[in-house]
Amino acid sequence: MNQRNLTSSQRTRFVEAVIELKHSGGYDKYVRLHAEYFAADGESGLRMAHMAPTFFPWHRQFLLLFERELRTIDAEITIPYWDWTVDDKPMSALWAADFMGGDGRDSDGQVTTGPFAYRTGDWPITYGVTDEKYLTRNMGRPDNPIALPSQAELSDALAIGTYDTAPWNSAPGTQGFRNKIEGWTVSETLGGYLHNRVHQWVGGHMIGAASPNDPVFWLHHSFIDLIWVRWQRLHPASPYLPAEPLAANDPEHGRVVSADEPMPPFGVKPSAVFDHRQFYTYEED
Repeated sequence: MNQRNLTSSQRTRFVEAVIELKHSGGYDKYVRLHAEYFAADGESGLRMAHMAPTFFPWHRQFLLLFERELRTIDAEITIPYWDWTVDDKPMSALWAADFMGGDGRDSDGQVTTGPFAYRTGDWPITYGVTDEKYLTRNMGRPDNPIALPSQAELSDALAIGTYDTAPWNSAPGTQGFRNKIEGWTVSETLGGYLHNRVHQWVGGHMIGAASPNDPVFWLHHSFIDLIWVRWQRLHPASPYLPAEPLAANDPEHGRVVSADEPMPPFGVKPSAVFDHRQFYTYEED
């Protein structure tokens, strides 16, 4: 469901379940897991969560596991999505004090409003690449401003008919839908294509491998998942690529996963999660 359509009760219940999972120690394992499987083009070994064809299926499985754990706390919980092409301002209700809270303060980026503010004691940062123990944001990056992706930009990306292309990484030569959405090509005016620009726009802990430290991560990636669904509907004959394991002499052999190879650490094949309808449906506007 679009987060803008949540009732006050649904917003409260989602926040309370996330905080309870944090208190129990269960939340931070997702932060560590995301960081562990964030491997860049220049690193050795398998690329899984990012800069690879598995960007979409890996995060779908990641979302599923997180949602299932939230449902052990509240069986009615679902992860809402944030359509950042519409709710594209810091004054959106998404950032209200009863939901995600607001921007970070100028002095240190600390989020001081909402349920995830450090002052409440409910949201200490225990795993990350920096020393801050409080959640940080820097919406819109005022020192070098960027805007969230537009509906026109998203439509252009959805029009791409090929899922992914060799060399299956984040280089500009990788021309498919996946790399366009994930967005590693950066410009001074845009700050990236789509997914990455959203992380940069929120700023603070949303930048980097430990981005699930900010709970808005889940709403962002829920929308990324919906974008994949929309692309599949537009291009039903276009498969996940690579469909078969790469040849042993391929430079990317051992670095990316084909449709029927298991994705670490889940042991789930990308093909097992291609159809979201076996797990959930989307209520769209």
